[in-house]
Amino acid sequence: MEVSHLLKLYEDGQRDFAGIDLNGSDLRGVTLIGVNLTGANLRGANLSRAFLTKSDLTGACLNWADLSFIKLSEGKLVEADLTKANLSGAFLVKSKLPGAKLSGANLSSANLRVANLWGANLCGANMQRINLREANLSGVNLSWANLCEARLTGAKLYGASLNGVNFRRAFLKGLDLGGVDLEGANLNDARLSGANLEGANLSAVDLSQATLRRANLKGADLRGANLAKASLEGADLSWTILSRANLSEADLSEAKLVGTNLEDAQMNGAVLPSEHQNSYSEATVSGSVTPFEQPVRAMVG
Repeated sequence: MEVSHLLKLYEDGQRDFAGIDLNGSDLRGVTLIGVNLTGANLRGANLSRAFLTKSDLTGACLNWADLSFIKLSEGKLVEADLTKANLSGAFLVKSKLPGAKLSGANLSSANLRVANLWGANLCGANMQRINLREANLSGVNLSWANLCEARLTGAKLYGASLNGVNFRRAFLKGLDLGGVDLEGANLNDARLSGANLEGANLSAVDLSQATLRRANLKGADLRGANLAKASLEGADLSWTILSRANLSEADLSEAKLVGTNLEDAQMNGAVLPSEHQNSYSEATVSGSVTPFEQPVRAMVG
């Protein structure tokens, strides 16, 4: 359908355009509020700065489409194909995207606050500086996605795939990441104060300069992780595996180290909890390079 004809029909009051073929069409800046575009073919279409608030694009084909700075708050993109689409700066607050295909998409600086992305595929997506506060990311595939400086406070990530994700300088305060697999992730300078990481796999993860104040890392696997200059004040590291981890110049004041495995950990310049017996109860520190003159080579407890 020609764009001019579409806009005339919209002007005349029509809102049902289900299954319409707009492949490669130029729809820049158009206003199509509350329309039905379910199953529409918008592959490669240009919808930059268009107004589609409350529109339904369930099952629509939008791969390689340009949706930069689009207004689509409270819209439906359930199981829509947005592979390699450009959604930079898009406004998708409270939008519904369960099962959407967004692998390789550009969502940099997009606003998806309170959006539902349950089960969506965002593998390798560019999500720098995205706003995902209070969003539902349960079951989402974020493997190798770039979430540098992203805001995820209050988001739900139950069952999400986070292998190799880039969370550098991301805001993850208070998130529940218990038991998740973050192997190979970049959490350099990330804000994780009060986050729950109990039982999480953080082996070989870069957490240098990360803020983990009062975080729950109980039983987490941090073997070989880089925690240099990390802030771990008041963190619960009970039964955490920190063998071969780099804790150089990290701040562990008031941290709980009950049963913690610090074997062969690098701790030069680290600020440790006050040396009360309870702080290190059953902690394994053999071979650790500590701030003291001689390495500690015994079970403390």
